[in-house]
Amino acid sequence: MTTPNKPTLHPRNRHQGRYDFPQLIKSSPDLGRFVITNPYGKPSIDFANPEAVRVFNRALLKAQYGIAHWDIPADYLCPPIPGRADYLHFLADLLADENGGEIPRGSMIQALDVGVGANCIYPLLGHSDYRWRFVGSDIDPVALAAAQAIVQANGLAKAIGLRQQAHRKHILLDLLKEDERFDVTLCNPPFHASREEATRGSQRKWRALGKADPKRKLPVLNFGGQNNELWCEGGEIRFVSQLISESVQLGKQVLWFSTLVSKASNLPAIQAALKKAGVQHSCVVEMGQGQKQSRFVAWTFHDPQARQAWRQVRWAKPQA
Repeated sequence: MTTPNKPTLHPRNRHQGRYDFPQLIKSSPDLGRFVITNPYGKPSIDFANPEAVRVFNRALLKAQYGIAHWDIPADYLCPPIPGRADYLHFLADLLADENGGEIPRGSMIQALDVGVGANCIYPLLGHSDYRWRFVGSDIDPVALAAAQAIVQANGLAKAIGLRQQAHRKHILLDLLKEDERFDVTLCNPPFHASREEATRGSQRKWRALGKADPKRKLPVLNFGGQNNELWCEGGEIRFVSQLISESVQLGKQVLWFSTLVSKASNLPAIQAALKKAGVQHSCVVEMGQGQKQSRFVAWTFHDPQARQAWRQVRWAKPQA
């Protein structure tokens, strides 16, 4: 699979170049009150304002994905859409590698979003771009209720299902039904080990962006987020290691597991966990958006012959 050599969005990402703010405001007038001029003299959004980010996302989803209704409760994670879209596009490339270079599209592809959140962003983007069907899981009933409201308001109930992980200490276990099969899973894990660590990370972002004006009251977390969305005991390494450990028991039900990894320094520990789990194959896919570098790890318990058989059985039927 080809990955970018420099920070750049995936070629299929809809968010290339600068945003057309006049056009976005035309379709979503409420966005106009949040547009500012950045230090380079270009129109931008006041990303220090969580409400601005929420309204901006709503405008993007409406203008570029046809999502007419989208909202999240206050203080829940409001994700940057371009980066989320990149993850999906590179996952589509991963599946294409199993399919003679052709991206499998349509409702035959079943994706599991582990930790779907109130924003429901991966199912919305993945269904819009590839017409995949999704199941989104979460431990938070408030987040699931918000996601369900988005799904219902946009008439997507047949394409996106939601379910609660009732066991708070589990990630995948007790979540899948015995007869279910998923072609790919994705996950945006809690990156931090504590609220304090998450706060320090947000402060570093503001300093890097030159926005740390001491006279201005900035939000503690620039994109919002609840405890389970941003931090967990042991941080990212522990969460991903548990995800890998649990995936062993579900290896026959899932073709490709995957998860974002926020810090490259965490990769050795994660790769050690993959080796211990006895995966057949794994890969690290690097991504870049502007000045930000990110990546995801994908792994499978199916050997090449088994992956070919999976494709022939599941992907050979007419696609919706």
